[in-house]
Amino acid sequence: MANAYDILIIGGGPGGYVAAIRAAQLGFKTAVVEREHLGGICLNWGCIPTKALLRTAEIYHYAEHAKDYGLKLEGKVSYDPAAVVKRSRAVSGQLNGGVGFLMKKNKIDVIWGEATITKLGEVSVGKPKKQPMQPQHPAPKGTLGEGTYQAKHIIVATGARPRVLPGIEPDGKLIWTYFEAMIPPEFPKSLIVMGSGAIGIEFASFYRTMGCEVTVVEVLPQILPVEDAEIAGIARKRFEKQGIKILTGTKVTKIDKGANDVTCTLDDGKGKTSTLKAARVISAIGVVGNTENLGLEKLGVKMDRGVIAIDAVGRTNVPGIYAIGDVAGPPMLAHKAEHEGTICVEAIKGLHPHAMDKLMIPGCTYCQPQVASVGLTEAKAKEQGLQVKVGRFPFVGNGKAIALGEPDGLVKTIFDARTGKLLGAHMVGAEVTELIQGFVIAMNLETTEEELINSVFPHPTLSEMMHESVMDAYGRVIHT
Repeated sequence: MANAYDILIIGGGPGGYVAAIRAAQLGFKTAVVEREHLGGICLNWGCIPTKALLRTAEIYHYAEHAKDYGLKLEGKVSYDPAAVVKRSRAVSGQLNGGVGFLMKKNKIDVIWGEATITKLGEVSVGKPKKQPMQPQHPAPKGTLGEGTYQAKHIIVATGARPRVLPGIEPDGKLIWTYFEAMIPPEFPKSLIVMGSGAIGIEFASFYRTMGCEVTVVEVLPQILPVEDAEIAGIARKRFEKQGIKILTGTKVTKIDKGANDVTCTLDDGKGKTSTLKAARVISAIGVVGNTENLGLEKLGVKMDRGVIAIDAVGRTNVPGIYAIGDVAGPPMLAHKAEHEGTICVEAIKGLHPHAMDKLMIPGCTYCQPQVASVGLTEAKAKEQGLQVKVGRFPFVGNGKAIALGEPDGLVKTIFDARTGKLLGAHMVGAEVTELIQGFVIAMNLETTEEELINSVFPHPTLSEMMHESVMDAYGRVIHT
């Protein structure tokens, strides 16, 4: 049958398109159903375009501080908001087109529309139920459309969307989600960011660097709640030094909208309320999986706290139905979705892939300063009853960091005192999102402190701080 496939994947985001490519490599006849954008949120409204915006902010920051590097710039440094957004969208468009090319190269059919699993082995594709966010990238040439398709294996990779608090629904004008925050017609003079996870902090960092007055409101006692408390504390001090106001242990209970601004009612958790006015609010309180209208309930697919319940290789409780990525639960990260997609397809092929260890999934926040981590925090390790050795090395002790003009930051490592096993690594400072992979590889190889200490790190590099942090945990640090 022309409309019959070995594997059909619902969703063309990082998890979906990577799973499709791996399936094609393994000889499966494969199709992807996508209702909006190839590349999903990551390429179009998340990971990639936000990094383009943050790169602009980074260059703007350096231009404003050119004299610190012995440079002179004539006149006042300024920016064009429309051009900043245009560049970000162009980067997104280039990569979106690249995914379309990869589908064609690997002979993967792209079906344009909204999918519903009507019965085991059958997917109905109709017109999307909602209009996509603009600008919309065109469907690749040769894509299929509405109809009924057969598949032996169906993988759900529909991703997630912004979480909404009852009574504080984003309107796209005064109250933004990350969609609107990426394509503002102009940059607001003042901004309240609800939530201090990676999304909230990245936008707070971007808009503050571009001159906006920013207040971050976090209901938990710590910003960047999933990070090591010591690292989050250092990051907070840096943010506050930049002029970002941070209110922890505080929640927004109400938003009153004016003609051109909003007034937020805040509850500090101790019985005291106050109000705060700003031009715009960004709601960054997390995401929820896109599980609706897929036919999952009718098929009896088991759910777990709003996401699809899966086993170690992506299988649901219903034979022939699988799930990967954000829709299958945290951590809701693109690289986790990609790896899950690969594992899932290889399991279908019978290759017996290794199950993913979520403790070894790195997390990165691309603010200024950057934050990156993998494994257990110090507090989590102690909660598990482990005896730990903790090493620290400050950026100010590293020659490359000083030469870069980036002397603020910390590399922290946590080891099992009994075995020397690397339990976790946590960093804050310049380029740590690039450094963290060294510790990820070390953990996957079950490296001990002895092997890390005996490794030769190049000089001068920021990576030397990784070495020094390990040596500090064992009383052998050199440069402090």
